[in-house]
Amino acid sequence: MTSPTVPAVSPIAGVGTLRLATAGSVDDGKSTLVGRLLHDSKSVLADQLESISRTGTPDLALLTDGLRAEREQGITIDVAYRYFATPRRRFILADTPGHVQYTRNMVTGASTAELTIILVDARNGVVEQTRRHAAIAALLRVPHVVLAVNKMDLVGYEESAFARTANEFGSLAAELGIPAVTAIPISALAGDNVVEPSARMDWYGGPTVLEHLETVEVTAESPHAPARFPVQYVIRHGEARHYAGQLVSGTLRVGDRVAVHPSGRTTTVTALSVLGTAVDEAHAGASLTLRVSDELDVARGDLIAPVGDRTPEVTQDVRAAVCHLADEPLTVGQRVLVRHTTRTVKAVVKSLGGAAQLTANDLGHVVLRTAEPLALDAYTEIRRTGAFLLVDPADGTTLTAGMAELSR
Repeated sequence: MTSPTVPAVSPIAGVGTLRLATAGSVDDGKSTLVGRLLHDSKSVLADQLESISRTGTPDLALLTDGLRAEREQGITIDVAYRYFATPRRRFILADTPGHVQYTRNMVTGASTAELTIILVDARNGVVEQTRRHAAIAALLRVPHVVLAVNKMDLVGYEESAFARTANEFGSLAAELGIPAVTAIPISALAGDNVVEPSARMDWYGGPTVLEHLETVEVTAESPHAPARFPVQYVIRHGEARHYAGQLVSGTLRVGDRVAVHPSGRTTTVTALSVLGTAVDEAHAGASLTLRVSDELDVARGDLIAPVGDRTPEVTQDVRAAVCHLADEPLTVGQRVLVRHTTRTVKAVVKSLGGAAQLTANDLGHVVLRTAEPLALDAYTEIRRTGAFLLVDPADGTTLTAGMAELSR
């Protein structure tokens, strides 16, 4: 198996915001890596730097471990978010804990990530938790995966140690269907290849971690994804009805023939407005209002999509891969609420893929029967309309994260 691709640094893909998540086994140096990124990119305030430098050399891990200490005191913090920026891009970093019992937290952090950094200790290579983190990245269809082979200083900066781990992870990624991996040898403690290139690994010709984060191409969905517009509000203005929400994928244009799901009634888009300004077309990510040509019964929770071959599947039988998040188990026969985009419906758990129950952090499969139809896409095609949550109808507790698998 050949090593994962180590690309040359490409021109900047465009300013904007990159959402990323970190994952790694306990003691692989993830806190130090995050601290090094913040410190060397000049994203640490003076008082923070002083507080971690009382013994002289800054203890970079303390920039994030303060939040972990809060967890140990019983304060619930699912994911620690860090915000930083360079002149080329802004970043929202979800720092997730490495313990097996916090696997659900990686699901939370990676669910909206456009890139995941999976950290591996060069001395240990790919371990069981690495496999679990890679499986979650594949399950969530995170578009970009970085393998950061850390602690290269402890293996003498040897290329063979890096290549061995990169090849092993490359084979795993191929098995899981991860399309591409960028492998980078680093020492988070010494700062090699995190923000500044390493003079001690001249055999490596690829980007540093930060260079890759600044230049990786970011797209919310495939540029060829069909338009999906979950209706969030219905706004009446005189006799006209405007439908407000966010276009989560694709492009909508005035004149497009669309269907309103789950009813399936068709109509034509007659007007689009973004921030109060009329436009002829709108693209994924835009918050907008639209009007249609016919008097239809459109409500919050409906999904507007173009008429054509790539329509959502309207069904009451939902099949999905899931990660159970709650401490209380999910059981066959349990009654739940399904929250999908802006729609919430009642459902019953029909099957758990042969299991009697799922407990916290379990990955599995579920079959649901919903009281009302849902308009779903496969999660592998459109993340926003393929994702859903199962919620306890009694108290609103989030139970399970689901990723739809369509029958077609």
